[in-house]
Amino acid sequence: MKYPRRLSSGANNTVIVLSDMEVAKLFTDDTRSDIGSEAEKMKFANIINDLVVKFIRLDFQEDLQAEMLVMERLKPIEYRAYEVEIRELWFQVFEYKLKEIHKAGFVHRDLKRPSNIGGLTFDNILLTDTGLRLIDVGISALSSQVGGKIFEKYVEIELKEMASFKEYFLNR
Repeated sequence: MKYPRRLSSGANNTVIVLSDMEVAKLFTDDTRSDIGSEAEKMKFANIINDLVVKFIRLDFQEDLQAEMLVMERLKPIEYRAYEVEIRELWFQVFEYKLKEIHKAGFVHRDLKRPSNIGGLTFDNILLTDTGLRLIDVGISALSSQVGGKIFEKYVEIELKEMASFKEYFLNR
């Protein structure tokens, strides 16, 4: 289906612009993601720090017959226009905030896209005017939901992905 003001489309959902300040991830028919679970994980991460895109509300769009996860609109900046020294600082803040949400019990699980999924390798990490931010918490996990052993495995994988992102971000 063609959506008005479409920003992006993933494997299961489309994100559209609602206003200059808000976007919505659309949930139509039977998707593989659960809107309520995604909203709860986003709200959890938002309490810890500002690394994850801000949750605003859940809504329903009659015209599109779609449930909507409404969140803040982030406007990415092209990081390669900035010196490596500045990018190093942005990365240090990103690393600190990511470890902070890990300690609180949240893991993103999708920093680096698998090679068989469309999109760019680090599509879910955006540079904004407030620093590096994470979007798309669809497959994220809370330690309270998956238990300590699984959560620690997810964190271990994510820390390796963060090291790959550092190389990508600083050396492009």
